Amino acid sequence: MKRLVCLIAAAAAALTAFSQNGHLPRLSPRPRTVEGVAAPVMTLNGTWTFRTETLPSAPIEVPGEWTMQGFEVGEGETAVYTRTFRLPDDWQGKRIKLRFDGVSSHAAVRINDRLVGEHEGSMAPFEFDITDAVEPGTNTLTVETQALTVGDRLSCLSQYAAHTVGGILRKATLFALPQTNIAATDLNTAIDRSGRHAVLEITTALENAPGREATVEYRLKDAAGKTVAATRQKITGSHPATTRLTVRNAEFWNPESPYLYTLSTELRIDGGSVQTNEQRVGLRQVEVRGNRLLVNGRPVKLHGVNRHEVHPLRGRSLTPELCRRDAEIFKAGNCNYVRTSHYPPSEEFLDACDELGLFVESEAALCWMSHGSAPVWGKWDYRDERFLPYMLRANVDNILAGRRHPSVILWSLGNESYWSPLWQQVLDSVKKIDASRPYSFHDQCWGGYNNGGNRADLWNYHYPSIGSVAACDTMSRPVLFGEYAHLSCYNRTELVADPGIRAAFGTPLVQLYDTMYRHPGCLGGALWSGIDDTFHLPDGQIVGYGPWGPIDGWRREKPEYTAMKRAYSPFRIVEQKRTPDGIELTVENRYDFTGFDRVTIEAGEPGGALRRISSRIPARGEGRIFIPAGEQQDIYLRVTGPQGYVCAEELFKAESEAAPASRPIEWTAEEAPDALTVRGTAGDGRRYTVVFSKITGLMTKAACDSTSLLLQGPAFSLVAMDADNGGKPNVANETYQNNLYPKKSYPYLVLFATAFRHERDAAGIVRVETELSYQDGDKGKIAYRFLPDGRIETTYEITSAKAADPRQYGLVMQLPRAMENLSWRRNAEFSVYPDDDIARPEGTARLNARKQYEAEAWREVPQGAWKDDANAMGSVDFRSTRTNILSAALADASGHGIVLHGDGRQALRCWLQDGRVQMLVADYNNGGSERFYSAPFTNGRIRIEKGDTLTGKLTFELR
Repeated sequence: MKRLVCLIAAAAAALTAFSQNGHLPRLSPRPRTVEGVAAPVMTLNGTWTFRTETLPSAPIEVPGEWTMQGFEVGEGETAVYTRTFRLPDDWQGKRIKLRFDGVSSHAAVRINDRLVGEHEGSMAPFEFDITDAVEPGTNTLTVETQALTVGDRLSCLSQYAAHTVGGILRKATLFALPQTNIAATDLNTAIDRSGRHAVLEITTALENAPGREATVEYRLKDAAGKTVAATRQKITGSHPATTRLTVRNAEFWNPESPYLYTLSTELRIDGGSVQTNEQRVGLRQVEVRGNRLLVNGRPVKLHGVNRHEVHPLRGRSLTPELCRRDAEIFKAGNCNYVRTSHYPPSEEFLDACDELGLFVESEAALCWMSHGSAPVWGKWDYRDERFLPYMLRANVDNILAGRRHPSVILWSLGNESYWSPLWQQVLDSVKKIDASRPYSFHDQCWGGYNNGGNRADLWNYHYPSIGSVAACDTMSRPVLFGEYAHLSCYNRTELVADPGIRAAFGTPLVQLYDTMYRHPGCLGGALWSGIDDTFHLPDGQIVGYGPWGPIDGWRREKPEYTAMKRAYSPFRIVEQKRTPDGIELTVENRYDFTGFDRVTIEAGEPGGALRRISSRIPARGEGRIFIPAGEQQDIYLRVTGPQGYVCAEELFKAESEAAPASRPIEWTAEEAPDALTVRGTAGDGRRYTVVFSKITGLMTKAACDSTSLLLQGPAFSLVAMDADNGGKPNVANETYQNNLYPKKSYPYLVLFATAFRHERDAAGIVRVETELSYQDGDKGKIAYRFLPDGRIETTYEITSAKAADPRQYGLVMQLPRAMENLSWRRNAEFSVYPDDDIARPEGTARLNARKQYEAEAWREVPQGAWKDDANAMGSVDFRSTRTNILSAALADASGHGIVLHGDGRQALRCWLQDGRVQMLVADYNNGGSERFYSAPFTNGRIRIEKGDTLTGKLTFELR
């Protein structure tokens, strides 16, 4: 309690200083050159010494989480980081600054045992002046850290990660400045009425300014290095001074053309240069007009993801390479927007967003204040004034960290919290720091839940259904779906058994985003979430929220990534028509800024040379595109955006492929007291044997010559909806764990056949009809027709004895373990998929089961694609449900097996269970039991009532 009181007092003092005199925490621009100094910036990353009261000194890597490196630190316990550094000789007489980009969650910093400052908060940079504490030569730097302090509780940083997030998480830097130095350079862009010219407003503050004048010179260079504007400014004293640069015929920054200038700032005293800085500048203007958000005078539609900083082995401490990789992946996935849930992003991520072109909503590290997901609010009062200093500091830190970045267009005050007068004070205060960007607050803008009537610049709503999107047009502010289309995650055991559920995400996502696009009051939204949130702790546990991203923690694409890229494509075909001369397309250009005259559209035969197709459809426009093609010609279309990313692909097939050819077989039937044997002879001499039990009415054997093909079935099976999250105690669904086991699925248990009949008619068709009694009282009829073309048709009628919520039902066959080669052809939702996507229209997969009974292999870095991961049921590629099956086959190494003839509506799922390969052909299938789903993701769910009759058909061949 004493520690908490001290922290509150320190934070309150900082708040008082800001509110009374406008003094902000210092966050200096790092210098490019300093007079008399060879290298003014020094990294402090690397190996430090780590200890606690109970742990002896040991090496630790900085940056990094202590938990992810095997150290356990209790709540209230202090962890001490120590290292030495040598002060360069030419830094003598300079101001020495020490910057940490993120320490969780309280840091007390000492130089040579002298306290130089404290900071509360986890994922934001802070800086101390250590000039008076350093000594010539070697110095000792100590950082006393605590986790789970009040700042951690208000941000839910550790709770969200399901482990204690503590330590020096981001880079540490030391740099030298002249005695009189540039303390801050803030930029703001205004665009003139013509939309062609820009005014760059530059506000500079100096530290230790002399009584005489100092001169600051500014030079703005374009991407080619040419100076396009320059000015100089005389500054006396420490008050900020503002000047302006006019940029004629400016290149404006936007995600589709992220043009960056370079601003050079030079501080001169007595005519001599003492400091130069450089920063990249994007000229862009953001404003809210009514219920539209405008960038550079144009309304924009945000389409992106939420992003946690996460890696299975590094936790919440990422390398610069990973940060950039994330930006590249989302950019390539047609995203134009990232919300940094639920804390400020790293400098490296923002640099990448500036360069690659991604809008960023930078969120302060405040989460679930007075929300049921954070149980501490059953104890604390969210209106208590003692929290105001933390709330303000979290938002000030966020703004100071991100305000130089053109990619940042929105500030988020906090996540899923309840509005209060404290939030209003925060909003009023931070608008004095930056009024050039709108502010959002993530609550619910309609309905009775978590709707406190916030006063931010945007409305927010999380997890809308498709039917609620139209309400955005009635709102007075832009409505942002800050979290929407939650990926399947909490139906954990269901996903472990059948990863194919993820492929069902695509069509409803396209439907939902199409609806969002067509309502102008809807600003857009961010998928929840961007990256799987899993942590492989050193003690053998795997924890976190789990697999809720379109990419996994190792940065491999999952099926939802394909869906996201499709839904967010700027090239949207709304109508297509095949003519004798080619293909006519009606296309929407969903770019906000870019006409199709700047886009490369190419078409041609698959695998052949592509020909350029011209189009001048403007941004946000609609028009027609014609592709010359013969009537029997397949055409591949590729669209490449102005930055070189392929944003759309289509394959226009001339006609449907023919079904696999069948082989004539002559069938006969031979009855015994307890069994019926159906024999078939094919034209190639192969002999087939099928045996039925007259007791159960089921097939008990099918063979080709001496090769066993089927061990039981087809038998009726119903796979129930399964929202099981693993059963781990939790307060907010943070239940991901190692011990998630795939659940087995069995066919209905037949007690006996109440009727068994067979005949062979004049056409050579052998018919077998059964009536079955099942264990739970269900009644069924299954009939078989052995056709002369080799096909075996199986139909069923099942009368349910009880209500049920099915995810799948149909007929399942049990095959020998050797049937480990799967092939398929299907009517896919999209015409083009990556080669390693489980939802591809056709392909092959191998069983490749491994004796792994956990959700994923602990600390095992995967070497293949996501589809190649495997458990005891088989590889992801093998055991995933595939919909709209036209044909499929399961075969052994010699090619013997079962060939399925689908009707284009059925689903197929194969897996290994009890030493046998299961082959389920489902006449009903849905997208799974995810509890966050709403329409359209829940469309197609049904409930079976007692007495309902379920019907279906299975057609297959023995090979």
